[in-house]
Amino acid sequence: MGQWVEFVGYAASLLVAISLTMRSVLRLRILNLVGALCFTIYGTLIGAYPVALVNAAIILINLYYLADMLRAKTYFSTIDAEGDSAYVQAFLAFHAADIKRFFPDWSYEPAPGQIRWLILRDAQPVGLFVGVPDGRGGLRVQLDYVIPGYRDLKPGNFIYTQQADRFKALGIDHLYSGAANDTHRAYLRRMGFAPRPGEQGEVFWRAL
Repeated sequence: MGQWVEFVGYAASLLVAISLTMRSVLRLRILNLVGALCFTIYGTLIGAYPVALVNAAIILINLYYLADMLRAKTYFSTIDAEGDSAYVQAFLAFHAADIKRFFPDWSYEPAPGQIRWLILRDAQPVGLFVGVPDGRGGLRVQLDYVIPGYRDLKPGNFIYTQQADRFKALGIDHLYSGAANDTHRAYLRRMGFAPRPGEQGEVFWRAL
């Protein structure tokens, strides 16, 4: 019994510590809530009722903000970005190190016909999408980047699902992208991409 109680305490501490590393506020709240729940159980089991009481209050606070986040309506839109846009240049420069994590070989080279969309979430720029049509009905995704704190898959769903008709109006019926690492690979799968046999290198493909 003593070892089991001690395990609950360690688990609670670990969950709370991990929650503080989350860039996504939603994930932070969820992990913090689970950690607080473990601390409440731990405090009750060892008779540390002030610990249990404080963490029970933290659970209620997290539940309140999670419910508020889930109720809130999020509005997405895009702005076409010019190739020489000063804002785009500043955006890319500021987030250069983070972008390299997912697109290590990519560099910004504006070209005719290239699609460049700034992704706005509630009128706030949170990402940049860049792709180039291949002339055969496909669009090669060169960059699909969202800033930390907003990577809850909603921007990706907005681009790849809600903007499907917009792509089709441009003569595009499928999208494809490389995958730089496991995180990016998992993201592409969540967005409906799948590895395409017969392609050179690792290419993920998605029909519209």
